[in-house]
Amino acid sequence: MKLKLIIIASAVSLLAACSGNQKPVDLTETKSSGTKKLEIGTVTEKALSSYARLPGQLNPFNEVNLFPKVNGFVKQVMVDRGSPVTKGQLLMTLEAPEMESALQAANSRYLQAQENANASREKYNRLKQAAAEPGSVSPLDLDNAVSRMKSDLAIANSEKSNVASVKTMQGYLRIYAPFNGTIVQRNVSPGALVAPGKATDQPMLILQDTRKLRLEVAIPENYVDKVDLKQTVKFTFNAMPGVEHTAKISRSANALSSMRSEAIEIDVLNKDGQLKPGMYAEVKIPMLSGAKSLVVPSSAIVRSTERKYVIAVKDGKAKLVDVKEGLAGKEDTEVFGALTAKDRIVLNAGDDIKDGDPIQ
Repeated sequence: MKLKLIIIASAVSLLAACSGNQKPVDLTETKSSGTKKLEIGTVTEKALSSYARLPGQLNPFNEVNLFPKVNGFVKQVMVDRGSPVTKGQLLMTLEAPEMESALQAANSRYLQAQENANASREKYNRLKQAAAEPGSVSPLDLDNAVSRMKSDLAIANSEKSNVASVKTMQGYLRIYAPFNGTIVQRNVSPGALVAPGKATDQPMLILQDTRKLRLEVAIPENYVDKVDLKQTVKFTFNAMPGVEHTAKISRSANALSSMRSEAIEIDVLNKDGQLKPGMYAEVKIPMLSGAKSLVVPSSAIVRSTERKYVIAVKDGKAKLVDVKEGLAGKEDTEVFGALTAKDRIVLNAGDDIKDGDPIQ
């Protein structure tokens, strides 16, 4: 029994000694020393798709923010949010007691000036009749009477214009609808103090004409010269999936905005009132036939937070070329940049390749 224990102990000691002499495995020795071969493709030139899918938004055909022209208090509001109105309809009345006092004062000054003008005219007429007798009235007195009559008449006309001006200001206390439409926002109640303000201030009422709407689409700068303005446009609304509408492009801005895009508008009739301003749509903008563009495999585009680029192969070295993406298909993407057809590019590119790296 003791002999067996001695044999087992000797075997364990021998195994421990062998394991202690074993060197650690160097993982770097298993790393492949071969370089990955890059797949090279070419830039192709293809005809554009017959249309481009772009987002659009419905806007009212006419919209106005109604502000007061004079200081006053809201006396009565005849409409509310959602009220349909017609052109010339009275929407709201204001009151300004000081304006009544101003009108009375203007009327008083006008009456006084009118009486002075009448008196001056009567005096001139009497002097003119007396001047028929030679030597009874001097020419100087007659000239002074004419000047005084004309001066008083001018003052009377001025006061009359002042009265009309005050009455016009009084007319601003009544707010009328400038066109047919619907009140979409009401921000005041009777008794509120209102005053003329800037366009950035809150309006009393907002009126929109929604019988016809404007579908506004922003065309990117790269497509501006390729849009066919004469073809029919097709569009669907996100809130009404499956229902396709057709219309013609009504107008274009003919200028680029700060977002480097040109706005076009499509007039959309809203006879049943189902369409609402603010709805989003997917619009198929027709492209001119025969227009071509540069296309690369989608995997060749390297995208980062700072830039988008493809890796071109120039004289056996990598050259990073910044691009802008256009229409995207299942496998290919339209690009805009310093590229030409048949340029060699790296497929399945990544950001591990730097500018100037040798390419096999």
